[in-house]
Amino acid sequence: MIEAIFEYQFLRNAVISGIVIGFLAPILGVFLVVRRLSMIADALSHITLSGIAFHLLLGKFFAFFGPLNPIYMGMLFSVGGGLAIDKLRKTYKHYQELAIPIMLSTGIAFGVVFISIAGGFNTDLFTYLFGSIVAIRQSDMITIFAIGVIVLIVILLLYKELFSLSFDAENAKTTGIPGRMINLIFILMVALIIASAMRIVGILLVSALMVLPVASSLRLANSFKQTFLYAIIFGQTSVLTGLYLAFELDWAPGGTIVIISFIILLTIMTIQKTKDFFTSHNQRRDVVRSKQ
Repeated sequence: MIEAIFEYQFLRNAVISGIVIGFLAPILGVFLVVRRLSMIADALSHITLSGIAFHLLLGKFFAFFGPLNPIYMGMLFSVGGGLAIDKLRKTYKHYQELAIPIMLSTGIAFGVVFISIAGGFNTDLFTYLFGSIVAIRQSDMITIFAIGVIVLIVILLLYKELFSLSFDAENAKTTGIPGRMINLIFILMVALIIASAMRIVGILLVSALMVLPVASSLRLANSFKQTFLYAIIFGQTSVLTGLYLAFELDWAPGGTIVIISFIILLTIMTIQKTKDFFTSHNQRRDVVRSKQ
């Protein structure tokens, strides 16, 4: 595959885009998991599907939309969905969890309706649902890279505020941190990264890339910074290994990346379980010997 990377532009696009997504998705995933908002990624990915379907529908009736990249409409819908979720969370103050299923079901409903109006689409929609290495254009790679740089800068600038709001929102607000504004910026970053990742991982699987590396990291990390470090390592391992296997075996990259993430999680849990078993066994043996 390494030789092919230098030969084919689409592979370079996929690898560079994958490295950016594999770095940022787990970082945002850590904040989502700590805030118990991991399902928001699912909701925004389904809303992104509506945006893609809407663009493809417009492309059937208006020639203007034909050459445009559907990723921009997906981003527009994703950002709109993020703003709607934020608004709904304020509206249902005592039932904030309602915001996510409302937007998730609405997003998939609009997507299905747009597809039915158009009488179905060709294989383009399939690549958005499950990801595709060859579908990543150079313009996609540039867009993902630009968004990645912006998101990384914002995270570095707002790290302390995001940290405080994630662990103690009430105390953060009393210290003067503008909680609503920071939360809004955070949701917008999540929306943009989800929309950016859909070409590689696929709309239906992108949320897994934000959650599974974090789940693996939480089993090992002893601090918040370690959680980031392990999540990034597991995210990059999943993306690069997944892309390699998808290229060599002609598998769907989204599914392959998620399966690698799950195997990492399963391996860590198995090793820890085995380690705990032998530790417990040795302790019981020592107690028995001490009594003899």
